[in-house]
Amino acid sequence: MAEPKLEGRRSRAEQRAATVKLILDTSEELFAQLGYFGVTIKDVADRMGIHPALIHYYFDGKKALFDAVFERRVDYAVRLRTAELDAYEAEVGDRPTVEGALRAYYDGAFEVYINDEEGWRHFGRIFAQVNNAPGYGAEKMDTYFDPLVLRLIGLLEKALPDAKPEDLFWSFQFTSGAYSLILSRTGRIDRLSNGLCASDDFAAVRERFVTFMAAGFEALYRRGKAKSA
Repeated sequence: MAEPKLEGRRSRAEQRAATVKLILDTSEELFAQLGYFGVTIKDVADRMGIHPALIHYYFDGKKALFDAVFERRVDYAVRLRTAELDAYEAEVGDRPTVEGALRAYYDGAFEVYINDEEGWRHFGRIFAQVNNAPGYGAEKMDTYFDPLVLRLIGLLEKALPDAKPEDLFWSFQFTSGAYSLILSRTGRIDRLSNGLCASDDFAAVRERFVTFMAAGFEALYRRGKAKSA
């Protein structure tokens, strides 16, 4: 399906960019609500009030559309965490702490959600789906985040040099699961606490998250040391 003709190359390029952004924004919201398998190209087109052929003009099917939705934000997320880990390692050298390493990995990651950008909050739900489900998209965690996770594990090994490796990996698994639940924003904590807590209060989460998780890493470490004594 041909794009509408506008005068001047720049106008055409701007129109294309605006159309692609609208498609991605609409798809992101639907994928966040319904998951990869719950959304069709027609669903996106209907939400936008356009013919599905226009979406197919820009994207070669739903997989390509989902990939574009995920990748336009994940690149920034990876660069942010890489920069935070770089800065932390430059500061502490070979003397990291558990809390410091976790803070470098997680604290900055909450910032885009704290800034109340609705698009990022939609992406957070998509990230949580990809991180928790074996369906399409799970391999993206391997591609984008496994190198960062292994780098974090390396810092934790320096912080707890005689910790059992399996304890570090299990501890990260628990941490990653909690992070995904937070990004899902299910609203359950709102109901359980009678409004005392809000699932979209990322500032409150960031204030507590790393302190709580670091204590878990260190508790398993101490248990392992006691068992081997």
